[in-house]
Amino acid sequence: MIPRYSRPQMAAIWEPENYFRLQLDIEAYACEAQEKLGIIPAGTAKALRERGKFEVERIREIEREVHHETIAFLTNVAEHVGPEARFVHQGMTSSDVLDTCLAVQLTQAADVLLTDLDAVLAALKRRAIEHKYTPMVARSHGVHAEPTTFGLKLAGHYAEFARNRERLVAARKEIATCQISGAVGTFANIDPKVEAYVAKKLGLAPEPVSTQIIPRDRHAAFFMALALIAAAIERFATELRHLQRTELREASEFFAEGQKGSSAMPHKRNPVLSENLTGLSRVIRSAVIPALENVVTWHERDISHSSVERFIAPDATVTLDFALHRLRRRGEALLVGRRQQIRLIHDSPGQGAGPLESKGHRTIFSFLDLEPTGQLLLFVLEEDHARLSGIEVPDDRLVPFQGPRFPLGPTADPIGQRPTKDGREEDAQHEYHAGADMLCRREQD
Repeated sequence: MIPRYSRPQMAAIWEPENYFRLQLDIEAYACEAQEKLGIIPAGTAKALRERGKFEVERIREIEREVHHETIAFLTNVAEHVGPEARFVHQGMTSSDVLDTCLAVQLTQAADVLLTDLDAVLAALKRRAIEHKYTPMVARSHGVHAEPTTFGLKLAGHYAEFARNRERLVAARKEIATCQISGAVGTFANIDPKVEAYVAKKLGLAPEPVSTQIIPRDRHAAFFMALALIAAAIERFATELRHLQRTELREASEFFAEGQKGSSAMPHKRNPVLSENLTGLSRVIRSAVIPALENVVTWHERDISHSSVERFIAPDATVTLDFALHRLRRRGEALLVGRRQQIRLIHDSPGQGAGPLESKGHRTIFSFLDLEPTGQLLLFVLEEDHARLSGIEVPDDRLVPFQGPRFPLGPTADPIGQRPTKDGREEDAQHEYHAGADMLCRREQD
């Protein structure tokens, strides 16, 4: 985990304190269940709860001698608990604790990511509705095609993130499994009721059939869900990077007061945060191949998966949490060049549904309404429908254009132009978001 791309809540899930605290909880719940079954003496769980402590540095010190993390952890706990510690971990194997602990950590991470996704969806929905009637040119193969709306473009990203949320919910359910089945998963030395008890306490489901580890296809599905979210982030970021190109200027990242674009070319305003999201998405997706390769282990278990997961689990979840947070803020402060979007339609070569000129030199554009009816409507730049004489369109299919009414002549539209205090100089290129400067001032990579 790199602090630069970490947020405290997600990073805390992968800190050693949480890692060993969860293991202590698992051991305590297992003791409670075994006490109820009469397998270990009463009072063992109470002693573990009251006196059970650990010190990360002491665990690492013991581990350097025994070369086994779980034994080092249990040894450190026993130093605090006393004689009752000899009944802790009875009938269990290391993977019972470690795999169940990882399941809890991944569900904790999934909950944070679901909250992040909800915030992204809310931002995209609001901006999509806001620009429902903001016309712009659509492109296929990078070439001007038919007109569309910026709201429809954003709605497509919203729908993709909504699908990804469903995938993450499913992945969370699949990863939320508990294994307390003992050596090679046979329950030879521990009652299955212990597993059921621990699972219930932790909000997990018992693993139906385990070997000595929880099957790693579950984990692979989880990381593939994260990768698809990352792909959606990169698709949005790439779209914005294209729209911010100098020759387009249809949308851009907010450029804060005092922000610098280049050490050599101070006039530049680069889409650095979208480029950052593109790079972070690659890192997240890189977890998929090792997660898939972890599915294959020797016989009932090996630990080839363990070292991989110590990297990809914290790195992928922490990075995705950061990326979703940054994406949400980019969406909220996104600057939309409505006038430039209209001008690009006006200047587009004669496409099938491109501009139509009326006798009054008003320009109209056709595109699909975003309402469920999907009715094809014609939106006009002026409410004076009489100017549309000579165009054979039924009156009930003419709707006034609901966006800003800018003149279409050539003008100098510097990105980031601010309105004057009296509001007379309306930003000709972009919307102005009050408070966006404060929002974005410290968001540079």
